[in-house]
This record gives sequence, C-alpha cells and structure tokens, in this order.
Amino acid sequence: MQYSTKVMEHFANPRNVGEIPDADGIGNVGNPVCGDIMRMYIKVADGRIVDAKFKTFGCGAAIATSSMATELVKGKTLEDALRITNKAVAEALGGLPPVKMHCSVLAEEALHKAIDDYLKRTTGKGLDVKEHEELVAEHAHDVEHGHEAEACEAPGEGDDLATA
Repeated sequence: MQYSTKVMEHFANPRNVGEIPDADGIGNVGNPVCGDIMRMYIKVADGRIVDAKFKTFGCGAAIATSSMATELVKGKTLEDALRITNKAVAEALGGLPPVKMHCSVLAEEALHKAIDDYLKRTTGKGLDVKEHEELVAEHAHDVEHGHEAEACEAPGEGDDLATA
C-alpha cells in the first residue's frame, strides 16, 4: 500500500498525542473488525475548541487521521467542527487508499462523540441527530458545489503499526 508523505509524517510524528486531564468532552470509538481504537479529548472556551488531543491504538492510517483531525479542529466553533468530515480528514492527509478510509470515519466519529459528550455535560442534551445530519448534508452540498470555505490538502495513509 502506498501512503502519502503527509500520512507518513503524521504517523511518524503525530501531533497532539495524549490526554487532556480536565477535558470538556471525550469521544471513544472503535472498529471491531480491524481493532482500531480512538479516544479524542477536546477543551472548549467561548464556543470554540481551543485544544484537542488523542490516544489511538491502531494502524498507521488510524494514527495519522487522529493526528490530522485534532489539527483541523483546533480554533473551530463547535458548529464548524461538526462539519469536519472523514473526507476532509483524508484530503488533508493527501488521500487514503479505499481500504483505509474507515480510519478517517473513526476520526470523524471520535470528534463528533467528543462534541456530543461536551454538550451533554454542559447542556444536559447531546447532539440533535437530525440537526447533526443536516449539518453534514449541508457540508456535502457545499463541497459538491464548490462553496467550501477552506480548502483541504490532498489525501494520504499509514501502514499497520500500533501505538497508544
């Protein structure tokens, strides 16, 4: 499998690895088929994600997508963070082989679960599933019609190595 330089860079030198002890939201996801496990931590201030960290046990692509997702989300409002899709993560890495796209899906899900956890802690109510689906659909429409505000970089990928 061929991986982009960006994927290999994020695998070899992942950004934002670790925990946020006083995290405002934590998202846990796993894929029972491949064994990848991701935990994402977010810190929120004034409606913006001011810090994000992760711990991942999985392949190189899982580590790289976790790393990139934390980079993409920092400084974003919660609404903008919810618009970060698995495709945006993969594109920012220079692309992922089809067999590794599930890693970017896990990164998106971990982020969304961390935001959901934050909302449950602060408002007593998590993400509105319908509202969340509408945000994702709106983002897909914007991308399809070239209205995306920020251009992502290209996709990439990593090999099956484990880390925590």
